[in-house]
Amino acid sequence: MRKNKPLFAVMATIFMLSLFLAACGGTSGGTSSTTSNSSETAAPASETAAKQDEKAATTAENSTRSFETSKGTIQIPTKPKRIVTDYYGGELIAVGGNVVGVEPEAFKNPFIIEQLKKSNAQDVGTPVNVEKVLETAPDLIVVMYDKNYDALSKIAPTLYLPYGTTTNIYDTVRLFGDIVGDKEKAEQFLADFDKKAAEGRAKLKGVIDENATVGLYELTNKGELWIFGDNAGRGGQTVYNALKMKMPHIDKASEQTVQLSMETLPQYAADYMFLTYYNPDQKEEALNNLTSSAIWKGLPAFKKNQIFFNDFDTYYRYDPIAVTAQIDLFVDMLLKRAEENKKK
Repeated sequence: MRKNKPLFAVMATIFMLSLFLAACGGTSGGTSSTTSNSSETAAPASETAAKQDEKAATTAENSTRSFETSKGTIQIPTKPKRIVTDYYGGELIAVGGNVVGVEPEAFKNPFIIEQLKKSNAQDVGTPVNVEKVLETAPDLIVVMYDKNYDALSKIAPTLYLPYGTTTNIYDTVRLFGDIVGDKEKAEQFLADFDKKAAEGRAKLKGVIDENATVGLYELTNKGELWIFGDNAGRGGQTVYNALKMKMPHIDKASEQTVQLSMETLPQYAADYMFLTYYNPDQKEEALNNLTSSAIWKGLPAFKKNQIFFNDFDTYYRYDPIAVTAQIDLFVDMLLKRAEENKKK
């Protein structure tokens, strides 16, 4: 029996080791199975979350909200994708709106023509033509004039915002930022505008007398002469609001648009005078008659070489993009002329 005891011990040890290894193998297999099952469970969960995010995004894109107008409460897209307008092309583009249809004169606006090309915007006529609008498949229509309003409303939600709804760049940008669903972009636009305006004023400081008056005039091909305030285009918001220059008007509050005669022109003459010429027929007679007159040549601005002739299409515009771009244009003209006059 003593000879068999070591053999017995060895056998017992081998048996115990086998049990231990079997137990370890079972545990390892269980862990592997658990890991595999977790991966299989995680994959469907991830796919479900992605589908939920996609559904939420789709819901947001298709959601609508209420917008108050003089025509009543209108349900408009929270984030409109395709917008048709008559005269609000620049206002919408300034805050990121995708304008796919606009009135024909907008295509002469040098400040937005490239954006209109990028969006493949179509001419929808003046007044807005219902059939042309239908072809653009808009999800929102914004108009200054309400002709064909009912017909347009059947195509897409239509906002009627009559001329004068806003009277300065700040209210305008915030209104249209709200319409396109991007208030943050609107505030950034205004911050950039304020910065550029401050830079413009700094450049003019010490060059242009702070008490000097600046007048904005327009002559038509029919010989009509007008002077404009700070909210009638022709650079008014740029000159008077951004650059803080002074008007020559007798009554600045009410005289936004005043027709002048040759006899009253001297009363509205300014130290610096900017003239646009509305001349669709390309006839120079009216301009020649004005600039050759004794009254014109007797103006202080004429004698000091401080009269400027501005392109109509460039300075007629008053959308936020135009108003901002005109800052550099006016500043550069004034600085250049000051340098020229120094040499005389």
